[in-house]
Amino acid sequence: MEEVYVNVSHLDSDDKITSRKQTGPRSSESRFHGAVVLCLGLLSVFLLAGLIGLAVHYYNSMQCSATEVSAVKNNLTELLQASYDKILSLFEERDLLRTISKHMENNLTELRAQLTAMTEKSDWPKDRCCPAGWKMFGRTCYLLSVDSGSWDKGRQDCRDRGADLVVIDSREEQVFLSDLAPVDTWSWIGLTDKEVEGTWKWIDGSSLTTSYWDANQPDNGGGDPNCGEEDCAHIQTGKKITKNWNDLSCDASLRWICEKMA
Repeated sequence: MEEVYVNVSHLDSDDKITSRKQTGPRSSESRFHGAVVLCLGLLSVFLLAGLIGLAVHYYNSMQCSATEVSAVKNNLTELLQASYDKILSLFEERDLLRTISKHMENNLTELRAQLTAMTEKSDWPKDRCCPAGWKMFGRTCYLLSVDSGSWDKGRQDCRDRGADLVVIDSREEQVFLSDLAPVDTWSWIGLTDKEVEGTWKWIDGSSLTTSYWDANQPDNGGGDPNCGEEDCAHIQTGKKITKNWNDLSCDASLRWICEKMA
């Protein structure tokens, strides 16, 4: 048999050359397709990230708007509730005022009826009046003397007129007498502590319960021997109504105020 020898190294070299010539373009094409796929993948990722970012931003915007709307709603609710409460309060006050007004009206009507009944039943003469020169307050007549003299002289003059020195037994009377004389007029009243020093009594024998002494009065002369004993009281017009009494020597010369029933 005839032996045939083949140059394997030559074939292998050609085959390798052929193989390299055949696989070169295919390899470049594969790399190109791979790059395209990679770019598309990255682009998709970027697009997806952008969409997610937009979605998050939109969601946050919606959340912010919802929060603002909720806050406005709460404020309006509070304002409406406050207005409602105020209206209820005004209605309650109105009803209370109506009740008070009705109650006062009833009381005034009842009081008016009582006064009318008292007037009709009273034996007070309708034509009763004070003598000339006297002034009426309530059912009492008062006279401020023209002359001046001691406390005893003033009391005697009042008695001669069917009266006596005034006894002040109410604040209303005190107010009336404080305006009876011109300003800075000193007038004797029926108050003295002649019997017991420091124990002031009215000429009708009643004890002094409510007084209107001036500051630091009565002081019985303050220890000044020139003043002597100050055992008689007088009222001074033009001073504060609640503080216009003073004690003075009964021999001092003052005007006086007489009092008698009309």
